[in-house]
Amino acid sequence: MTETRIGVVGAGILGLAVARRLGEVRPDARITVLDKEDRVAAHQTGHNSGVAHAGLYYAPGSLKATLCRQGIGLLREYCADRGLPYDECGKVVVARTTRELEPLLEIEKRAIANGVPGLRRLTPAELREVEPHARGVAALHSPTTAIVDFPAIARAYARDVTDAGGSVRLGFEVVRISPLGERVAVASRDEELVFDRLVICAGLQSDRVARLAGDGPAPAIIPFRGEYYRLTRPDLVRGLIYPVPDPRYPFLGVHFTRRVDGGVDVGPNAVLALAREGYRRRDLNPRDLSETLRWPGFTSLARQHWRTGAKEMYGSLFKRAFVKEARTFVPSLRPSDVVPAPAGVRAQAIDPDGSLVDDFRINHLGPITSVRNAPSPGATSSLAIARHIVAEAFG
Repeated sequence: MTETRIGVVGAGILGLAVARRLGEVRPDARITVLDKEDRVAAHQTGHNSGVAHAGLYYAPGSLKATLCRQGIGLLREYCADRGLPYDECGKVVVARTTRELEPLLEIEKRAIANGVPGLRRLTPAELREVEPHARGVAALHSPTTAIVDFPAIARAYARDVTDAGGSVRLGFEVVRISPLGERVAVASRDEELVFDRLVICAGLQSDRVARLAGDGPAPAIIPFRGEYYRLTRPDLVRGLIYPVPDPRYPFLGVHFTRRVDGGVDVGPNAVLALAREGYRRRDLNPRDLSETLRWPGFTSLARQHWRTGAKEMYGSLFKRAFVKEARTFVPSLRPSDVVPAPAGVRAQAIDPDGSLVDDFRINHLGPITSVRNAPSPGATSSLAIARHIVAEAFG
């Protein structure tokens, strides 16, 4: 019998989780992960907040809600089994004014519908017991929201792939994907590999790689840089402190995030990045910027939300404005309490009409499966998304 060859494009946490799952259920197959970088978890996986989300915000019944709840349980078990950090430090979502009480109630209803355990509505006094420096008219406490080390988890997934007989090919930039009947050829600039099946988990490059495979132009990826500051007074925060997010956007607003190394970050904002892998303000990629500006959905998005974009940009340029926003629920924070921290870039999928794609989106085209949108809580959900993809695409 001929050995089945399965390729996975992308050595971020999701691509590695898919390859790992394939190694579990298809031990007869040869699994190969391809990535253009010289290390795994080089982009979104290595530049995120490190939060394992419990499933508070997502529409009940959506893939996000279902796979997040499944995924956090699988992730907790995986970290325990591998001896990886997993700290259920808990999270409070703070209503800063009475106008935010109704949106907070909506979050609570969604969280209950999604089966998030241990939820508790807090009074101002109870909020201070959980987070002594936080202030608000009410809060929602999620004690099972956790913090982890996602790059370390991704490296562990990669070891699982190779231990099962698969391979992780770094430095392999995919420039061409060609159908060969029931098979598919994947080429770099100097090598071509042939697979029976292909899964694309290319993150910030997911639309480009999907187009190479004939999966159409939409949705397109628009990169948003999320900038952080780091607290010089980490004692201000015990766990995770979030505001009530604006329901119009998939971003969760500037918040306080404790890290597994004991540090605390404040952020992120969400500003248009001038490069898909542009982690610094000065990073500019003319091709990336041109594609962003030419995408019809971006024009519509900018027209609808330019005021919010201008506010985010102002906060990006001026530390005091950034801190002023964070002070609305942690008023003891001072500008001198923060220093710049590394930024991340979010691969935000946008449809041609300017709609921000919220739910996970996974397409199937013959022997090719393409993940077109898997933002937060994609890392939390990685093991569950992998099971979902493998069950759908490989039976």
